[in-house]
Amino acid sequence: MKRAQMSSPASTDQAQSTSQPASKRQKVDMESNESNVQDDEGWTKVEKRKAKKQKKQAEGKLGASAPKFMYSKGEILKRRDAVGINDIRELVLHLAADGPPPSWVRVENPRSVTKVVALLIPGLTPEILGLPPLPTSATANPNIPIAVPLPPAVPSEDAAPGVQFISSTFTNACPTRAPGDQTRMHSVLNAFFQGPVTGEEKKRRLTERLTSERAQEKSPMRYLLTTEQMIENGYPMPSYMSETFEKPLGWVETKVANVDDSLLSPANSDNPRIYAMDCEMCMTEEGKQLARVCLIDYASGIVVYDQLVKPGKPVVDYLTRWSGITEEALKKATATFEDVQSHILSVLSATPTPVLLGHSLESDLNALKICHPRCIDTAIIFHHPRGRPLKPGLAWLTKKWCGREIQNRGEGGHDPEEDARACVDLLRKKVENGPGFGEFKVDMESIFERMSRARGGTVKSAVVDHGNPSAWHGQKATTCVACKTDDEVVDGLIGAADSHQFLFGRFTALADARGWITAKATGDEPAPSSAAPPSAATPPADPSPAELRPVLSTLDRQLHKLFAALPPRTALVLFTGHSDPRRMAELNARKAAFEGALRMGKNVEELGKECRWTSADGRELEEEVEKAKRGLLFLGIKGA
Repeated sequence: MKRAQMSSPASTDQAQSTSQPASKRQKVDMESNESNVQDDEGWTKVEKRKAKKQKKQAEGKLGASAPKFMYSKGEILKRRDAVGINDIRELVLHLAADGPPPSWVRVENPRSVTKVVALLIPGLTPEILGLPPLPTSATANPNIPIAVPLPPAVPSEDAAPGVQFISSTFTNACPTRAPGDQTRMHSVLNAFFQGPVTGEEKKRRLTERLTSERAQEKSPMRYLLTTEQMIENGYPMPSYMSETFEKPLGWVETKVANVDDSLLSPANSDNPRIYAMDCEMCMTEEGKQLARVCLIDYASGIVVYDQLVKPGKPVVDYLTRWSGITEEALKKATATFEDVQSHILSVLSATPTPVLLGHSLESDLNALKICHPRCIDTAIIFHHPRGRPLKPGLAWLTKKWCGREIQNRGEGGHDPEEDARACVDLLRKKVENGPGFGEFKVDMESIFERMSRARGGTVKSAVVDHGNPSAWHGQKATTCVACKTDDEVVDGLIGAADSHQFLFGRFTALADARGWITAKATGDEPAPSSAAPPSAATPPADPSPAELRPVLSTLDRQLHKLFAALPPRTALVLFTGHSDPRRMAELNARKAAFEGALRMGKNVEELGKECRWTSADGRELEEEVEKAKRGLLFLGIKGA
C-alpha cells in the first residue's frame, strides 16, 4: 500500500458516491451515440456494440477513481497460515487477468490498474528494513501486516542500512510463507508461476483430452518427454536441443539425422525402436561408477545388451543391497566403461533415432555420461499419489498398475533386467489405457496460460530474470529477457513496460551478498563419501551493516529508477519469497548423508557423532524450515 494513497473506508465510500453520477452520465451519453439501423422487417439492429463497449471500458478506466490496496485484517486473522506465494499469484491474476478477488486484501477499482509489475527480491528481511521482529507470543498473530516506519531524517551509523524506497513508498509489510513440508522449502518461483486451473478450464481440458484420445492411435511416441520436462527433471541435454547442460570431459551425445520438430514429435511413418534401460552402480574411491547396464527391446521383450562393467578405480562398496552387484560377479567383468559407453552410443545413433525408456532415466544417462534426445520416463508419465514434485518408486508403480512385485530379493539387491522389464510393462499399460492411466491428476497451469484466457483479451507478459528464463518459468510468457546483473533486470523491465501489461523481475544481488546463493554441483562431480560429514559447515555470519550498505544503496537506486519509469496506475507487487535458507540446507545435507550411509548398509555405531542424525536434529530442522519460509510482501500503486 502506497503511503500517499492510504485512506479510511469511510472516505473511500464517500469518494465512490460522489463519482457515481458522472459515471452514469457517461453511460447515457455513450448509449445515445449508438447507431441504430432498421432492417426490412422493422427490427432495429445496434451496430458496433462490441467496439463501443471496449471504448467505454477504456474511458471508464481513466475516469474511475484511483485504485487502492487495503488489507483485510479480519480475514488474515481467520487464516491458519500467513499469506502464501499462491495468494500473491492469485492477486496478480485478479489485477491483470480478471481473476476472482482475494479475501485477504481489498482492491478498490482494480479495473483502473493499467499494469502489474511483480518483483522478487530475496534477502530483504525485517532487520534490514528496520521492522520489528515477528511476534512469537502465543497470544499474538504473526501473520498481521507490520507498519513500515518512515525513514529517519538523519540516519545514524548504528541503524540498519535499510532501503529508502521501501520505507518511503509502502506503509505496510505483510508476512508471507513459502511453500513446502516439515523438512523442506519448495520453490517460490514454481509456486508463483504455476497454479491450479479453474473448474471451467478443467472441464474443457477433460473434453479435449477424451476427444484427442479417441482420435489418435495408441502409440508410445506420445509419451516422449518434452525439452521442458527433460530440463526440469535434470536430464543431461544434447547441445542441439538446449544449452542448459555443459558436457564435462568424457561425456558424449547421440548423433541425429535432423534437428527439427520431428525429433520429439515423430511422424506416424517414423517407427523408431524403443529400448528399456536400467543401470546399477558401485561405490569406488572416486564415488559411484557404472557396474552393470541392461537393454531390452520394447517390441520383442528380448535382452539386446547386458554387460558388467569393470570399474576404473578400486571398489570400496559393491552396494549389493541395492545394485545386486557382488565382488565375485564383478571380477568376471572385462568391458571397460569406455567400451560400454561406446556400444550404447552406437545403438542409440541408429536411424531413426531410437527411444530410451526407463525410470528416473536421467540417473542412468548420468551414469553412462550420455546425452540423448528421445526419452520416456515412467517416473514422469506416472504420478505420485500426492502429486508433484514427488515421484513414484518403480516397485510401487509395478505393484499398483501391473499387479506384481519386483525388487523383493532382500539383501540380494535389484536386478536391472527385472527393472527394465517393469518399465516395458508400465509403458504398455499406459499405451493401452491412454494418457490418463496412472495419474492422480491435479490440473495445473502456468500463470501465463491463465492470462491468455482473460476476458479482455490476452495479457502481454514479460519475464526479466537472471539465467535463461525462456527455458524455465518464463517459457510461456510473451517476452523473456535474459540478464546477468540486477542493472540489466531494471533496464529490461523499463524496456518492456510500454508494451506489456504484466512484468516479472527478480533481483539477486542482495541474496548473493548475504551468502544465500550457492553454485550448484556439476553432474560429473562424485558424490561425497557417506563416512565423512557433509562439507556444509555452520553458515557464515551475515555481512556487517557497513558491507551491506553499498549493496542496499544500489538496490534502492534501482528501485527508484524502475518506479520512476513506470506509467501511472501501475500496481507494484514486491515480495521477498523466503528468509535465510542456509541452516535448513546444512541440516538437510547432514540428514541425507546419514540416510545414505544407512542405505549402504552401515551401522549407526560405525558413524562418528558428527555424522549421526538425532531426534533433536529433526526438531531443529523443522524449526529452521519454518524460519526459512518467512517472507514479506509490499503492495503499492503508482499515482498519477
